[in-house]
Amino acid sequence: MTVLITGGAGFVGSHTADAIGADVRLVDALLPQAHGDSPAVENIVRNDLTDVSEAVALLDGVDTVIHLAAMVGHGVDPSDAPAYALHNDFSTAVLLAAMASAGVRRLVLASSMVVYGEGRYRCAEHGIVPAAPRKAGDIDAGNFDPPCPVCGSGLSPELIGEDARLDPRSTYAATKVAQEHLASAWARQTGGSVWALRYHNIYGPWMPRDTPYAGVASIFRSALERGVAPRVMEDGRQRRDFVHVTDVAAANVLAAAKPAPEGTLQAVNICSGDPHTVAEFAENLATAMGGPMPVIVGGARPGDVRHVTADPAKARSVLGFHPRTSFEEGVKAFATDPLR
Repeated sequence: MTVLITGGAGFVGSHTADAIGADVRLVDALLPQAHGDSPAVENIVRNDLTDVSEAVALLDGVDTVIHLAAMVGHGVDPSDAPAYALHNDFSTAVLLAAMASAGVRRLVLASSMVVYGEGRYRCAEHGIVPAAPRKAGDIDAGNFDPPCPVCGSGLSPELIGEDARLDPRSTYAATKVAQEHLASAWARQTGGSVWALRYHNIYGPWMPRDTPYAGVASIFRSALERGVAPRVMEDGRQRRDFVHVTDVAAANVLAAAKPAPEGTLQAVNICSGDPHTVAEFAENLATAMGGPMPVIVGGARPGDVRHVTADPAKARSVLGFHPRTSFEEGVKAFATDPLR
């Protein structure tokens, strides 16, 4: 099996390429935002997937595509939208058209937890309900948890499954939903198969740092290396699922080896199944690095969600995916992991 990995020079792409080993072909746009102006990357075809004929040539002899290439991050400013749509959605459309022409019918798509917006919530009186939008005034007053949209009472967060409604809250999230829809339509039209792997908060070695692609884990790490306390927004109690990049790479390999049912897109949460608060991550990392404990600063960015943690059951049943890196082990190692 020959696998093409788009975004092959990136954080997840490089780990996935290492996990697959032989018979892998790597392509990457090598955007300066992620890789700098003069990236030192070997054995990568530089291509931004905006030309179908070029993409068809890349697919010669390929059996399966792992599509990781994307602009990531929040995309708070509306002026970011054209770039996100170009690199995430138009490029995906080009790739899918090329796959149809080249007869490649197996796709592993990097999706994200952000497609859910807020996670799954239960009201004591009304059961499972969608969380009402958080108001700026409530956040300013330190009331961070969303209320029940029916009665206004507090909600209990639960694990979210793949059948939840999609409710993107940022430009990046909207492009990820669009990628899933494009890939689903392609699967129906071609008889192809798609795994849409909804990654949760990924961290680990080679994570981007000090770039627009830096995630909260590397932001905390950079602060601690400067001897500065990590700044944690809201009250620090917002819950996430932190999953190690080597586990994500393993999930990609499993999905590439086992096609989804023909003509369908199958969404799968890729997570640790062991949720923690953002403050817990910062505190554990500070302890491991011998640095100052985090400070809670309140506030929230537009589009931020309160809790989103995933149900891992489907990944176990359909892919046989079992994460191997515990939260404690992963965060301790992250204190000294090489970053980019």
